[in-house]
Amino acid sequence: MTVNLQHRKPNNNKSESNSNNQMKNVTTKNNNKGGGVKELLETASFMKWGYADIVGVIKYHPIPCVFVISLLFFMCVEYTLFMVPSSSPPFDIGFIVTRSLNRLLSLSPFLNTLCAALNTVFVGMQTTYILWVFLVEGRARPGLAALFSFTCRGILGYSTQLPLPQEFLGSGADFPVGNVSFFLFYSGHVASAVIASLDMRRMQRKKLAWTFDILNVLQVVRLLGTRGHYTIDLGVGIGAGMLFDSLAGKYVESRKLSVSSR
Repeated sequence: MTVNLQHRKPNNNKSESNSNNQMKNVTTKNNNKGGGVKELLETASFMKWGYADIVGVIKYHPIPCVFVISLLFFMCVEYTLFMVPSSSPPFDIGFIVTRSLNRLLSLSPFLNTLCAALNTVFVGMQTTYILWVFLVEGRARPGLAALFSFTCRGILGYSTQLPLPQEFLGSGADFPVGNVSFFLFYSGHVASAVIASLDMRRMQRKKLAWTFDILNVLQVVRLLGTRGHYTIDLGVGIGAGMLFDSLAGKYVESRKLSVSSR
């Protein structure tokens, strides 16, 4: 029996072909990747912006432009300011602006009590309006907004309990009556006034809404002057009133859709 001991030569052509195919695949992937980025840039919205578009944004959308400038400004402020030491009281620009009012109220307890009583009357006006809308007019949105707001205020106020300002001026005529403890963050007085004012505008009670807005501004000044709230408490109170009014409106609409679909 004859055994064929002849050695076969390796198929170099096949290995070279596989190597070439791999190189082509890598090249194709790189080209596709580069083409994808190029295509993405070509179809990007900002690539189509022109001078007229920029002028149009500035002309027809000035408020967002102001916010862009504000963003850049406060980024610079944030990254360059000196942090308040832990041994120092909080820095509050509202306290600085109302320093003379704080001094006046501290020297005149009667005036402080009078302002507190008037503020309590305004709180009663807010509460009366929200309850009237719910019980008499049968509209739940302001009441729900107040409910949402005070629940959130309780959670946040207990979670972060800010120190009482050093120059705080309490009064037995203030609400809550009797100088009891209260959450500093955030201002329920301000939030409720905003909720009531927004509902008045929806119902075309614009004069009453403007009256509430003016009284709310006076309330803010008085609370800063007595150190009853920090500026951030009052600012967040305004935002909270708007936020929870919007959420209450969405809730009411969703329930209407849910009931009508049954």
